[in-house]
Amino acid sequence: MRVDINSDLGESFGNYKIGNDVEVMKYISSANIACGFHAGDPIVMERTIKLALENNVAIGAHPGYPDLQGFGRREMNLSSKEIKSYVSYQVSALKGMTESLGGKLQHVKAHGAMYNQASNNYEKAKAIAEAVHKIDPEIIFMGLANSMMIEAAKETGLQTACEVFADRTYTQKGTLVSRSLEGAVIHDSKYCNERVLQMVKGGTVLDIKGNTIVLQADSICIHGDNPTAIELAKSVKLHLEQNGITIQSLKA
Repeated sequence: MRVDINSDLGESFGNYKIGNDVEVMKYISSANIACGFHAGDPIVMERTIKLALENNVAIGAHPGYPDLQGFGRREMNLSSKEIKSYVSYQVSALKGMTESLGGKLQHVKAHGAMYNQASNNYEKAKAIAEAVHKIDPEIIFMGLANSMMIEAAKETGLQTACEVFADRTYTQKGTLVSRSLEGAVIHDSKYCNERVLQMVKGGTVLDIKGNTIVLQADSICIHGDNPTAIELAKSVKLHLEQNGITIQSLKA
């Protein structure tokens, strides 16, 4: 068996430092790099791309809403046309910078509120997918397993990667529990290890109420801004490998 481990990186901005990209990069196979709207800037983008190439980590664009102050986690009521333009702008920038440095863009994964809204809103999901497809139909669309994003991307003609979360809890509907609620983010590496192994090998996960959700796990996300990101990434990778699972990028 094989699985991808991804993390949202390049989310520092100017004088603001978020996460520890250098260390997290050692334990993942794909990096979702912020494109300047919710976080990141041209200097950070370039630095993170170079870091990924140095570590043989596949590169993905991580577009979000234009919301630096809210880190892209505040919902915005945008039209499909606006979403397409914002996604196109960000993905094109990251793709161009990656290619100029000798790399290739593997995937696109939306960020924060854009990701959450598109998970259960087909119109928004389709807008993101169409923007990606127009740029390059070979790019993989990464989205929440069992969500509208996967459905919309497939119908648009894109390859898809079903994403699961090592450090987030699930609602009974299979969406992520809001960060505003207690227990939404998991910090216990041992608990994460067992959850991830069950998702990859068993194809299921328990929601916050203890009910079983069936899902496909193509890529496991560990958030780069989680205070325990390095510990979690290292622990999850080791645990999976000890159980006979190969860690490699989506197109490896």
